[in-house]
Amino acid sequence: MNISIKRIILINILFVLISCSAPGGNENTFVSITTTLGTIKIRLYDETPIHRDNFIKLVKSGLYDDVSFHRVIKDFMIQAGDPLTKANHEGLNDSLSTYTLPAEFRSQYFHKRGALAAARQGNDVNPEMRSSGTQFYIVQGTKLTYDELNEMELRINSSMKQTYFNQLLKEVADSAEATGKTLTPGEVQEIASIKMFNYLTDHKDFKIQQDHRDVYMSEGGVPRLDGTYTVFGEVVEGMDVVDSIAAVETDESDKPVSDVKIIRMKIVKN
Repeated sequence: MNISIKRIILINILFVLISCSAPGGNENTFVSITTTLGTIKIRLYDETPIHRDNFIKLVKSGLYDDVSFHRVIKDFMIQAGDPLTKANHEGLNDSLSTYTLPAEFRSQYFHKRGALAAARQGNDVNPEMRSSGTQFYIVQGTKLTYDELNEMELRINSSMKQTYFNQLLKEVADSAEATGKTLTPGEVQEIASIKMFNYLTDHKDFKIQQDHRDVYMSEGGVPRLDGTYTVFGEVVEGMDVVDSIAAVETDESDKPVSDVKIIRMKIVKN
């Protein structure tokens, strides 16, 4: 065999071996979610590896088997993953605050219909917007008009700015306390306002991308959550099941009156 041909074959073999052993080797991981109302199939994104690998670990451990969809809001989303909803939850804790992951915001992933995202605590107690380690939601959403999307942009920017300013207030107060300085509330506010002005000078407002707008108008979703909750996958089969779960009767706390459970989750092939 010609030496150059041998080299090409060896290089190709090495490339395959490296690709298979490289970090993020879970490319195109699919998960089947069998519920009491049907089966949902999701694809996990490789570009959010922390959330992807954490979800795979929990699926394989069986943690999601027997948990309930404890929060359901029609035209918004269905939420599950709280270990305390399992029939036998002795020794388990509500993971919303006790087990968290760093945010993995990616501009290409947004809250379109069928998006899989991580639940979390609110900005007031969670300014870093860390994700719950176990709780997740699947977006149902609604279709929006062009004007509604413009209004949504304004709300998103207002929320993001307020969250950042609150974070600055805390940082200034904590810094002063750490150095033994005494600052009045007015002084803390003034320093934080200067920092906020500098931030706004260097950062542009959030804009919903045009391709995302097209999807929100044609298929639907919940754009007000973009950039603040980590999206790490999407439904590829079974949106009719998501719709069925979203349509169940709920009480005043958005909990289904009749329990809707995840019977089993497992890793499957496409």
